[in-house]
Amino acid sequence: MREIVFFLEEPSAREMLNGLLPRLVDENTHFRCIPFEGKQDLEKQLERRLRNWLAPNTCFVVMRDQDSEDCVTVKQRLTGMCAAAGKPDTLVRIVCCELESWYLGDLEAVESGLNMNGLAKHQQKAKFRAPDNLQNPKQELKRLTNNSYQQIAGSREIGRHMALAGNRSNSFNVFISGVARLLNQEAC
Repeated sequence: MREIVFFLEEPSAREMLNGLLPRLVDENTHFRCIPFEGKQDLEKQLERRLRNWLAPNTCFVVMRDQDSEDCVTVKQRLTGMCAAAGKPDTLVRIVCCELESWYLGDLEAVESGLNMNGLAKHQQKAKFRAPDNLQNPKQELKRLTNNSYQQIAGSREIGRHMALAGNRSNSFNVFISGVARLLNQEAC
């Protein structure tokens, strides 16, 4: 059996992926989500954790928020760490700008996950058609949900309802296509 290990910036990403990934991975693949305590903790431990991972037939995915940094620079730094750890084939994905951008790209999932009415109709507004461009998606999501969104619990519930296709967040779509490509490989 193959395993895909996700190294994540924070626990909310794990909660979202635990709801999303079972609809993406096949029965021959096991996935494991390992959250860190923020981006500094992820970057501090990443190289060592990759180097010391000895289980065969394991693919790795590193997922980190862009926040206010240049995404190309962040991706190059993380890719370099993976190569230095002897895992140059690690898939590195940067969430533009932060995880809540992905949720704002699928307001139907937010509506279902938070058990609210009327959110999906906002998807056609300009700012929700390209949520990766929002400066503060977390604040926007809280405003849109009248502060009903809580990071961990909200991520858990929204992740279970997120569609694998049609999300308005380009970085979500790039993430999904990258993981799908890993799943289509013969071996890790």
